[in-house]
Amino acid sequence: MFKKPLSASGKTKIKSSVQRNIRQKICDQYPLLTPVIDDVLPKKSQLDLIKAHMDVTGADGGLLDPQCFPTVQVDRGAIRFILGGAQLMCPGLTSPGAKLPPAEENIPEGSVVAINAEGKENACMVGILKMSTEDIKRLNKGNGVENCHYLGDGLWKMEE
Repeated sequence: MFKKPLSASGKTKIKSSVQRNIRQKICDQYPLLTPVIDDVLPKKSQLDLIKAHMDVTGADGGLLDPQCFPTVQVDRGAIRFILGGAQLMCPGLTSPGAKLPPAEENIPEGSVVAINAEGKENACMVGILKMSTEDIKRLNKGNGVENCHYLGDGLWKMEE
């Protein structure tokens, strides 16, 4: 998604009513963010819409709560492919060193997940599950996670 660097062509301030609506929709869509929504989008901060070849919304601030999305872990062999922008295949999630949640904590298809690398504590990728975690364990074949954002991509390198 962000393989090419982004170039901003314009910047517009967002009205406070629109900001409130954005906060509410985020809380509705990602309930795990509700306790930390003030850290993610502080009420008194100004949001800007930056126009580029795609619209990206962001806010200034420190690191976000790493627990805002469900997390899975990949083995060491998948790291170089992720950092190259590749989609995450099922074998990278089921081999030794990788970790998927237990059956009772199944993550459904279409969920946004943070991907941690084996031996690392911070996420190296954010993606969307193409199949549930139980299907990934059962099939162990094909594309498991669509890569939306990874460490070192165009969004990561974007400057103000």
